[in-house]
Amino acid sequence: MRVLHLDLETYSSAPLPKCGVYRYCDSPDFEILLLSYAFDDESVVTVDLACGEEIPEGFLAALTDSQVVKIAHNATYERVCFSRYLRRSGLLAAGEWLDPAQWRCTMVMAWYLTLPGRLADVAVALNVTEKKMEEGKDLIRYFSVPCKPTKTNGGRTRNLSQHAPEKWATYKKYNAQDVETERAVYHALLKHPLPEHEWELYALDQRINDRGVRIDRLLVKQAMAVDLAFSQQAFRRAQALTGLENPGSVSQLKAWLADMNMPMESLSKRIVQEKAAEAEGIVKELLELRLELSKTSIKKYEAMTRTVCRDGRVHGTLQFGGASRTFRWAGRLVQLQNVPQNHLPDLKLARDIVKHGDEEQLELLFGSVPGTLSELIRTAFIPRDGCRFIAADFSAIEARVLAWLAGEEWVLEEFRGKGKIYEATASRMFHIPQETIVKGHPNYEYRQKGKQAVLSCGYGGGVGALKAMGAKMPEEEMQPLVDSWRAANPHIVQFWYALGNAASEVIEKHNGVRVGKVKVYWRDNRLLIRLPSGRDLCYLSPRFVVNRFGSRGIGYLAASVNGKMELQETFGGKIVENCTQSIARDLLAHAMQNLEVAGYPIVFHVHDEAVMEVPIGQGSVEEACRIMAIPPDWAQDLPLRADGEEMEFYRK
Repeated sequence: MRVLHLDLETYSSAPLPKCGVYRYCDSPDFEILLLSYAFDDESVVTVDLACGEEIPEGFLAALTDSQVVKIAHNATYERVCFSRYLRRSGLLAAGEWLDPAQWRCTMVMAWYLTLPGRLADVAVALNVTEKKMEEGKDLIRYFSVPCKPTKTNGGRTRNLSQHAPEKWATYKKYNAQDVETERAVYHALLKHPLPEHEWELYALDQRINDRGVRIDRLLVKQAMAVDLAFSQQAFRRAQALTGLENPGSVSQLKAWLADMNMPMESLSKRIVQEKAAEAEGIVKELLELRLELSKTSIKKYEAMTRTVCRDGRVHGTLQFGGASRTFRWAGRLVQLQNVPQNHLPDLKLARDIVKHGDEEQLELLFGSVPGTLSELIRTAFIPRDGCRFIAADFSAIEARVLAWLAGEEWVLEEFRGKGKIYEATASRMFHIPQETIVKGHPNYEYRQKGKQAVLSCGYGGGVGALKAMGAKMPEEEMQPLVDSWRAANPHIVQFWYALGNAASEVIEKHNGVRVGKVKVYWRDNRLLIRLPSGRDLCYLSPRFVVNRFGSRGIGYLAASVNGKMELQETFGGKIVENCTQSIARDLLAHAMQNLEVAGYPIVFHVHDEAVMEVPIGQGSVEEACRIMAIPPDWAQDLPLRADGEEMEFYRK
């Protein structure tokens, strides 16, 4: 099978980082400027489309040839760009995309090994001889994005090749060098390849992103208008209360508060909440008004407006393997992974009021305008005409996987039965009958403690973990709660130490150690953990370090936000968390494959929930949940359950 390495330089007036590649290519002025490619280990060929050169027929044929594997760094970009190009040329039908199963992405391969995502950083981390040219960023800014019209440039809004021939020649070299760099990186990454099954999941992910999800554009438009009206009204009220020209200014507001005998070093949300509770009169109203304004969450509405394509859908909301180490999906663009939940009594009524732009009625019926708009963000995602959403969500998936990994049999038995894990946990922790932990009984208060313990203590967390999860209890009760949970879950506690000790042994002896359902082993200066699904977790260049407690800990290299490799620490509980969340991800991937085969087209997924766009009259919630709960062959004894519902707009 032949391999085709390729790289593009393009132009569009749509800002790529903010709108994503689908919207970028959907712009009417999108065009491919340069194409560089190489088959196998042949010399790189550069095609200057901007200067009239044409793409060879052999290359175009290779794009749709299943016997040619296409390789690119962040391959989504090249695949989507060429899909758009071929549609314009009549070589693909409207709405058709190049088959992602024929593509391989070196960025995904790098993430699998916890390396940086950017090609330049990967090349440095792998120490390949072919590096990216440093001039690239400036050349992209000059040729590939609109420019500001000035007297010097004759008022033009775009730089063309003839405006700077020398720069253009360098741009062509840069484009060709990217192919050389990507090819070198690809060969280096093949030493630790992504399992073939993961490429099947990558293709599924790309098809979901190609499918996209419809946006209620009227709701989005009116939500932004309602927010603007409320903000302007609130600003005028703040001016009236304070007499300040700009009450939004932190320095002006601090000075005014000091004059009102309410000095505040910070206007952070927490401090404003505390001060508002003890304030009176206009100071109290002003602080509460500031809190209301802080609830405003229109950034996601703005993101929807910025990213929606001409088909009325947002594409590319998911990033395959984007979560470091666990290889879970990451959210992109609208960022669906952290959308507020819905607690409004009548979501449909609130949506209708917003769509009519009635800010006063919204405030009258629902109170907080910003809070209401935040809760309506999810509902801006709607199915296409003739369809409804079916959402199916794994129930307590991490608690199930953790117990399965550690062999905590009483937890698994509870999940095989009633599945009331919070009540069962409280029963074992506090030695009270589980049947008494019901609403109306004095023991029901223990359910909340059981819930807080389950959510906070599974990965070695103590009092700090309880606080981080927002536990509402006196601090003196926290350590006893942690101790009680650990006493009730001895196999999980033992699993933390067993996995931590195994990692230490492998670092020291470069051997392999099996711990229950996972195997820890050493390979090429990497500590790897083979998961039941067959893929590995990777810890690069592991070593012993002195941890924050002054004792021996485990360190490894991982990519930081800026793309540089930095030393990080871990421990047994954290490694268990990585394994648990990774397996939960593998279970979701298995479920999504089954759902797609059964005719449930997924339009996006959030954490452990899949959202499907299904024609009315076809399929059912019950069937979707049954399919989702089918365990893979490698986890037949893991009790799974999914809950779901139908919806005319997305909600949770």
